[in-house]
Amino acid sequence: MNASAPTPLTYDQTGVDYDLIDPLKVAAQRAAAATAGHLAGHGFSEVAASRGESAYVVDVGPFYLASIVECLGSKALVADEMQRLTGRSHYDGIAQDTIAMAVNDLITVGATPLVVQAYWAAGGSDWFGDAQRAHALVAGWKRACDACGVSWGGGETPALAGIVESGRIDLAASCTGIVNPKSRLSLGEALSPGDAIVLLASSGIHANGLSLARKLVDRLPNGYLSEVEPGLGYGQALLAPTTLYSPVTEALFKAGVVPHYCANITGHGWRKLLRHPATLEYRIHQLPPVPPVLTFIQQHAALDAAEAYGTLNMGAGFAVFVGAEDAERAVAVARAAGVEAWICGSVAAGPKRLVIEPLGIEYSGDSLQLR
Repeated sequence: MNASAPTPLTYDQTGVDYDLIDPLKVAAQRAAAATAGHLAGHGFSEVAASRGESAYVVDVGPFYLASIVECLGSKALVADEMQRLTGRSHYDGIAQDTIAMAVNDLITVGATPLVVQAYWAAGGSDWFGDAQRAHALVAGWKRACDACGVSWGGGETPALAGIVESGRIDLAASCTGIVNPKSRLSLGEALSPGDAIVLLASSGIHANGLSLARKLVDRLPNGYLSEVEPGLGYGQALLAPTTLYSPVTEALFKAGVVPHYCANITGHGWRKLLRHPATLEYRIHQLPPVPPVLTFIQQHAALDAAEAYGTLNMGAGFAVFVGAEDAERAVAVARAAGVEAWICGSVAAGPKRLVIEPLGIEYSGDSLQLR
């Protein structure tokens, strides 16, 4: 590296270290698995293969129920700073981000989202006194529910002074869905060599990698107002709402395309393509276009390709694994639902790894430890 090149700014340098977080997740999953027997007392049972997946599935007889809870993370801090700089509240988009974090996880198992619950924990009651911001949050939450066809069941709005910082809010959502008919369940049992990997376009950074994106502001001469491209500021680009993928998965079902597996590409970036425990090789032959804001982050944070694709979505927010015979149809269905899609790779026999051929990148199976 020459003397003028910036020092790389990696995700763990921002205080987010998955090597520390993931072991707790594994320990929690093992403890949680020991509680599954309680379902028998109600006449139900868990679908054990859903443990470690993005949503938990329970067999209730004629159909499956799936559930998930997810928090937004730190994207709200970008909205707060942009409101200070421009006077505009972006909490309508922040609401969609929060719901997308839950809904996009739920649909990976083949579920239709039914009900969303809200958790809005503010640092004090005064947060809710900003009428413009509060109304934007409510309107955006309802609009996202309408887009996904889900009922907003209710929620909790605690004022947690001393736990949440004053003037801030911690947003989360839970979602319950139904897998009906049961044949829609997609936990990877049918995943096999020869399957195609269809990637669905992201709208930008979505809601993962924001700790890195916010830390990068310190390196930019104009901060959040720095131009990513003419007419598009950095803060504005970061706040592009996360794409909601449930209209695509619902359209796939109606078209008779049943995915063999799905992965929501969030934290860990493209390493999420390794989520299924099977020993299979995933080969990427074609890359989707990278949104300008992600190219900007990679450049200014001096991330090499392996770090960028192992942290950010780099233009692909969701992966659908389908039989090769269904790949073209899956792309057409996604595009008809308003989401760009591409056949980007295939599944092969071999050691568990992800190979991104155009970049010469390889991630081994142990680079993602979620079980």
